[in-house]
Amino acid sequence: MTEHLSRRDIDFLLHEWLDVTSMTSRPRFAEHSRETFDAVLDLSEDIATKKFAPHNKISDQTEPYVGDDGKVVLLPEIGEALRAFSEAGLIAGTFDEELGGMQLPNTVARAAMSFIQSENTPTASYAFLTVGNANLLTTYGTAEQIDTWVRPMLEGRYFGTMCLSEPGAGSSLADITTKAVPADDGSYRITGTKMWISGGDHELTENIVHLVLAKAPGGGPGTKGISLFIVPKVLADGTRNDVALVGLNHKMGNRGTTNTLLNFGDGTFSPATESGAVGYLVGDLHQGLKYMFNMMNEARIGVGFMATALGHAGYRSSLEYAKVRTQGRPVDNKDPESAPIAIIEHPDVKRMMLAQKSYVEGALALLLYCAALLDDEQTGSPETRERTHTLLEVLTPIAKSWPSQWCLEANSLAIQVHGGYGYTKEFDVEQNYRDNRLNPIHEGAHGIHGLDLLGRKVIMNGGEGLGVLVEAIGETITKARAEGDEVAEHAEHLAEAVGRLGQTTAAVWAPGDPKLALANATAYLEAAGHIVVAWMWLEQVLAADAAENSDEDFYQGKRAAARYFFAYELPKTTAQFDLLESLDRTTIDTDSAWL
Repeated sequence: MTEHLSRRDIDFLLHEWLDVTSMTSRPRFAEHSRETFDAVLDLSEDIATKKFAPHNKISDQTEPYVGDDGKVVLLPEIGEALRAFSEAGLIAGTFDEELGGMQLPNTVARAAMSFIQSENTPTASYAFLTVGNANLLTTYGTAEQIDTWVRPMLEGRYFGTMCLSEPGAGSSLADITTKAVPADDGSYRITGTKMWISGGDHELTENIVHLVLAKAPGGGPGTKGISLFIVPKVLADGTRNDVALVGLNHKMGNRGTTNTLLNFGDGTFSPATESGAVGYLVGDLHQGLKYMFNMMNEARIGVGFMATALGHAGYRSSLEYAKVRTQGRPVDNKDPESAPIAIIEHPDVKRMMLAQKSYVEGALALLLYCAALLDDEQTGSPETRERTHTLLEVLTPIAKSWPSQWCLEANSLAIQVHGGYGYTKEFDVEQNYRDNRLNPIHEGAHGIHGLDLLGRKVIMNGGEGLGVLVEAIGETITKARAEGDEVAEHAEHLAEAVGRLGQTTAAVWAPGDPKLALANATAYLEAAGHIVVAWMWLEQVLAADAAENSDEDFYQGKRAAARYFFAYELPKTTAQFDLLESLDRTTIDTDSAWL
């Protein structure tokens, strides 16, 4: 079986670059050590290989369906894998010991989850959503809510979801119509329909804890009226709540994760005299979107990890294939009787492999860096937490969108390396592509995150967001310049690109016209993402150069991928910045009737 995620790379990123063991000096992680971190990684890798990988293709070919009794039918192997994951304590990994958790750093837990995701993303998604749900409730829920709903989730007895979108309101949450009406007992009655709810119905656990956005009275129009509610499938007394499965959405990929249309309070189940599903308010009224962003931002970084894991799976599969598949001869060999060579020896195949490597290993570095920032924000020096928070805010739209775009491209290249075999079901790479195609849409499409980055994050607090990012990249550039040679050349190219980023940001906002400034926000997101990933590659090369045996093939591979990224990818930003600075109006001025 192909190893879909390199343990060697994980160890390099965690220990040689990010030095996660140094976090054990913080009180929250004081009981941990390099040995305990590695043990968690070993355990995750073992469960991924033995429990998640074997049914990945089977679950893709055996979609969930609704049985005659109205219940969702899934492969039994899905439940078995998730039970193994839960019983190992991995759902509770980052949570407090008093909740049954291990108090792991987010950085280690995310790395461990990447092994699971790389082997079977659809099955892993149930656990991924549950962790996010539980994190939100431990942050904003009451002690009673934590005891009632979070503890069973951390034990793997309940799973969780997030219910935002509706058939008529996707990313535009101001337009949701789901209603919440106060009941006499202090709870609420929820009525409405939610669409695209991953993990929204199944029989894998005793219960499903839905976190539902709904509008309660007195909140005003738009997002100001939105509150957040716990709406369980089954109430605490065992009564079925009025949450009904309307149907399953059939997707091109990620098929093992149920994706549902749910009705709340349509009378299918009636646990109370008041009509509607029973819901319990989380936190304060009309603050629901703020609370949900806690889970959404976590989910956005999680989607980046998901995309990266799938990109890694395709890269590793195509690497193994390219080493054993023989075809053709070198262009300077005219002897037809000479033996064909492995395709990995052809320069164009090396180009495709370097591209994949630069995308997936660059993305993984970015995401683990973001996880480390979250650990620093939660447990690091109080003096640096505000700056850390700002940097993480700026990086979040990039951490979601860049891997979703470029690790999908890695999957496309993996198919190309396989040639005709690449789009057959006998090989994993066609499924990797289909599974990953969801992620450029999942948790906000590219356009949404482009608007977020250029319209909010880089200009927040008078440009503090961009300033913090430029400062952080600048620190790496300074270190690299001192090294000389190739790494210093990379630093100069990155410094030039960062200068253009600042110049372009000022240029698009100079006219004071938000519509014009944001017309090409997606191009800005892509260019900024390439700069950030180039930064991650410069960091990795510095770490490789500092290694004791820095001439090993592993470190040479890091240098080669960085060399590729700086030569082939970073220059793409020049054309994007030129477009942005021209304040091109094509997308604004094109009449929709012309399309």
